[in-house]
Amino acid sequence: MIFRPETASKVAELLLQIKAIKLQPKNPFTWASGIQSPIYCDNRVILSYPDIRTFIRQEFCEAIEEKFPSPSLIAGVATGGIPLGTLIAQELGVGFAYVRSSNKGHGLQNQVEGVVNPGQDVVVVEDLISTGMSSLDAVKALRDKEASIKGMLAVFTYGFDETYQRFKTENCPLTVLCDYDHLLEVALKTNYINDDEMNSIQNWRKDPKSWNS
Repeated sequence: MIFRPETASKVAELLLQIKAIKLQPKNPFTWASGIQSPIYCDNRVILSYPDIRTFIRQEFCEAIEEKFPSPSLIAGVATGGIPLGTLIAQELGVGFAYVRSSNKGHGLQNQVEGVVNPGQDVVVVEDLISTGMSSLDAVKALRDKEASIKGMLAVFTYGFDETYQRFKTENCPLTVLCDYDHLLEVALKTNYINDDEMNSIQNWRKDPKSWNS
């Protein structure tokens, strides 16, 4: 699941530093679903910082070499996985495609944009894994094109148990650079949060729907 513990800690530090991830247990965010959350993640912020963007790209490429070697195509999941996937594909010298959340409403009505050949070995790239449902919808769309999915890479995951189970059920190996546990460990160590806030944020992941700050 985690690529390397030392990478996870470094990525957590960087995401907090640039405010790609914010932790506010006393002033929670509201998700589109209505769920109250002490964490907000927008990894698109990474793109605004060249050094961090380069670091993330390099870690992704090393993870691919170790976990999913020799892909012939990188596929980004719209929208956050598109720029990251493009950077990775360029570095590896392989093709790139991306997957929309649904079929385009006009023209060719594609869900998958780019050339995907039957049997092609594909690594899918995401910026964030939450429930995993939209990510796995992208995997299904690629498999409908007869692509062979080697696995998925993401910058960060909340680490819900049901999410891991979904990936296992769909036979899609998942590797992430950073997860919830490493994030909280770094946040506590750097005094971004205190012990009480740590407990509250940990409780949220156990039961987000009934969590109360």
